[in-house]
Amino acid sequence: MNNSEYNKAEDAVNNTENSLKNAADNAKWKIEDLAQKAKDYINEKRNNDQEANQEDWFEKVKNNASDAWEDIKDKANEAWEKTKDAAEDVKAEWNKKTN
Repeated sequence: MNNSEYNKAEDAVNNTENSLKNAADNAKWKIEDLAQKAKDYINEKRNNDQEANQEDWFEKVKNNASDAWEDIKDKANEAWEKTKDAAEDVKAEWNKKTN
């Protein structure tokens, strides 16, 4: 069997890993940013003579996490399809060589 087919599958797996890492890295709010975002939220409410409350803050965080999850899920799906296609190509190549 041709090593290039194995290399394609390996590249697809590496691309999958990189896509997922990039999606996670590019999430709108990173964990280390949450404390500053909470301070900003409290200051914004104070400046508008409104009361900051935990439920409203959690709703903002939940909405952001939901958006980030959708981004990650899209990248994971794309990576899955690419990896699956590469694996099927390798399997077909193997079947051609062994039949």
